[in-house]
Amino acid sequence: MSDLLSPESAPIPPLDDRLRAELIAFRRDLHMHPELGNQEVRTTAAVAARLTRAGLAPRVLDGGTGLICDVRAPGQDGPLLALRADLDALPIPDTKTVPWRSTVPDRAHACGHDVHTTVVLGAGLVLAEAAAAGRLTRPVRLLFQPAEEVLPGGAQDAIEAGVLDGVERILALHCDPKVDAGRLGVRVGAITSACDRIEVTLAGPGGHTARPHLTTDLVTAAAKVATEVPALLARRVDTRAGMAVTWGRLTTGHAPNVIPQTAHLSGTMRCLDLAAWRAAPDLVHAAVDEVAALYRAKSEIQYIRGVPPVVNDAASTALLAEAMTVRFGAETVEETEQSLGGEDFSWYLEHVPGAMARLGVRPPAVPGLPRPAAKDIHQGDFDVDEDAIAVGVDLLATAALLG
Repeated sequence: MSDLLSPESAPIPPLDDRLRAELIAFRRDLHMHPELGNQEVRTTAAVAARLTRAGLAPRVLDGGTGLICDVRAPGQDGPLLALRADLDALPIPDTKTVPWRSTVPDRAHACGHDVHTTVVLGAGLVLAEAAAAGRLTRPVRLLFQPAEEVLPGGAQDAIEAGVLDGVERILALHCDPKVDAGRLGVRVGAITSACDRIEVTLAGPGGHTARPHLTTDLVTAAAKVATEVPALLARRVDTRAGMAVTWGRLTTGHAPNVIPQTAHLSGTMRCLDLAAWRAAPDLVHAAVDEVAALYRAKSEIQYIRGVPPVVNDAASTALLAEAMTVRFGAETVEETEQSLGGEDFSWYLEHVPGAMARLGVRPPAVPGLPRPAAKDIHQGDFDVDEDAIAVGVDLLATAALLG
């Protein structure tokens, strides 16, 4: 990593107006044509076509969705720095009234993946020009990954396909509607949470509500599992691990005077600590079994692994912060809070060091005007300040040249 540079001595010029306009149009096209996880055929083809026009040689992953593309100066070898984007959209309707609103019913780029894809594409185009001019200091891999929104995420399939072969470090950005466009949020250590799914089935002899002592009262047992299991875990895990079990569904029974024979609970386990996440399945199984046994209920537990927490490497985080400082000044970098959302970028960090940072996409305040409410991710009205695209491109291209 280089010594700190002044903005005037940045390794690349600012994004020119032509490329800036092209990338905004590219992002809007993706936004209008969202595709779900492992269905991103059109998106993959659009990225591949633009990289090919730039003289690069993208390789589409098996299955036809996702791709990688290496950028090298002639004869350049050595370990790769990877820049990762995710391609997929969400199965929700787009409720915005804008020209680039989704044209696909009940599909929307409501998490900013269209921005992530456009930013990494733009960085690749800038770096290809740097390579041709002999200014690329190390080879770079552009990684466009499918199915981030599908647990346990498309990252594992991408890793099995060899996308990390030769990679020494990996970087990524994620849109953050709480951070102003033109700013970057960074954090060393866990920046996102682990996210796993829990399915619990309780069973026992039902009966008449007049005689609960002759039955297994599954309604009460299910209620106790819902309330007591999170409480037990809170006392069995270091509170600094941030482990939280939250139930999203509890179903049982069909009549007011009949004690049912089965009950079902579905929920998630989130955790900010990697070691605690690895121990979580055994802890959850023990807690559920313990509470169910008190009510003579038989328990069957499915613990479905989702993603570990994204644990940012200090050196990679510093590289992103330095690149932002070089391009836009030290005042544009801020420490971001931990999120309890899950992100399958974490699987890459099980293999190589790296970091994810928060790319500000909120329109900055205008003096004298009331500030509009931020549009949160995973909502149908989510949108971004498109000035963030150029910021992301400059940031990642600079990080690649500094790193």
